[in-house]
Amino acid sequence: MESLRDKRLYVGSTTDLRSRFRHHRGGFTWSTKRFGELRLVFSQEFSTIEVARSVEKKLKKLKRRDYLEKIIKERKIRMRV
Repeated sequence: MESLRDKRLYVGSTTDLRSRFRHHRGGFTWSTKRFGELRLVFSQEFSTIEVARSVEKKLKKLKRRDYLEKIIKERKIRMRV
């Protein structure tokens, strides 16, 4: 997700994207509440939630906007789990 206010990016994982996105947009999630209005810029399905969470952790450790922007542009996460 991306903040429309300051273009900050948020990386997360869930088993129900639609519900989780509504939860974030409604301001019910501490981690994104301060971001203001959000938009979904990219999502990718994985075989299990465990794989998704492993990828999420690796992406959060990178903390590199240029890498996240490349993923958004290419519409694919290319990472070994």
